[in-house]
Amino acid sequence: MTTKVSPIYLDYNATTPCDSRVVEKMLPYFNETYGNPSNGLHIQGRKSAKAVDIAREQVADLIGARSNEIVFTSGATESNNLAILGLARFRQNAQRKRIVTCVIEHKAVLLPCKRLKEEGFDVIFLPVDKNGKVILEEASKSIDENTLLVSIQGANNEIGTLQPIKELAELAHQHGALFHSDAAQAAGKIPVSVDDWEVDLLSLSAHKFYGPKGVGVLYIRGGTGAIPLEPIGYGGGQESGLRSGTTNVPSIVGLGEACRLTKATLNEEVIRVQRIRDQIETQITSKIPLSKINGILVERLPNTTSITFQDLDADALIYNAPDIMIGTGSACTSGAIEPSHVLTALGLSREDASSTIRISLGRYNSEDEINIIVKSLVDAWSSLVKIQ
Repeated sequence: MTTKVSPIYLDYNATTPCDSRVVEKMLPYFNETYGNPSNGLHIQGRKSAKAVDIAREQVADLIGARSNEIVFTSGATESNNLAILGLARFRQNAQRKRIVTCVIEHKAVLLPCKRLKEEGFDVIFLPVDKNGKVILEEASKSIDENTLLVSIQGANNEIGTLQPIKELAELAHQHGALFHSDAAQAAGKIPVSVDDWEVDLLSLSAHKFYGPKGVGVLYIRGGTGAIPLEPIGYGGGQESGLRSGTTNVPSIVGLGEACRLTKATLNEEVIRVQRIRDQIETQITSKIPLSKINGILVERLPNTTSITFQDLDADALIYNAPDIMIGTGSACTSGAIEPSHVLTALGLSREDASSTIRISLGRYNSEDEINIIVKSLVDAWSSLVKIQ
């Protein structure tokens, strides 16, 4: 009897498994320490509040912030909306009416910006070069004295391109604008420092670095009073009035532990996963003619590779490679008929965009898996070529 080998998970940019140490840390806060941290009149509430305080410090420690600058949310999507819509609506009667972002942002940034455009704001979508990098000259032309906010992602979720965040933030600040970065893909994969990046607002999600789903953070430089934001929801006034709702203590504790574990191992993990990624790319491009790595000429996330196979449907390739679990782009936009807006922004044709896969590695991948991964893709490619 043959033992079935489980497929190898290679979709860590979509989501990560919750680390068992994170789960263990969360468990007591479901049925042992279950008090509402807003109630400090009894021991249950005080214990929960203390756990939230510790988690806030752990998150701040990961990104080089202070604990009073951390606001807990349901994830980067909510954080992005709170940063962009919250700032714009608080200052909707001010003179500054320009919002600057870029064409390959996650839809959790693009759609709030498009909504503001409908509300009368002047929204600029910066182009990128063929490697997915924001063109600084174009940014310099677009960011001016009328700019309220610049929002640029730290790293792209599909091709892994790292953006020149510090340079863009400096450019924004020269004109008196604020700078926000969606760091959902960057945090936990590369070092992120709010001071080095010089950001005013920053978003992240726990489930992108081995924490639970449904919890994230908005970093606000100087604390919640320093950059006034209009809440996007109203209720009990938790999180300094910016994010009402009963505090999700178990998930916040899990986020804190995920941050602690990530900081302890990040430097070694960057080197390890990049070594695996580079070997996969080298073997694939040598064994599959005309395969191309997107974004290879600029700094990328160490775990991410975007590979285009000429004249080959990516969905068919994935279907014919059952030993591995990969994607074609952002899981948040899966099911869309249109090709990836990221890939077409790089200049890829619709056909090439539809022939592109994304492999994103993580904590539980090993070098022992490289040959299986490569063989699965090469075999799938060979079988499809024969059919054609």
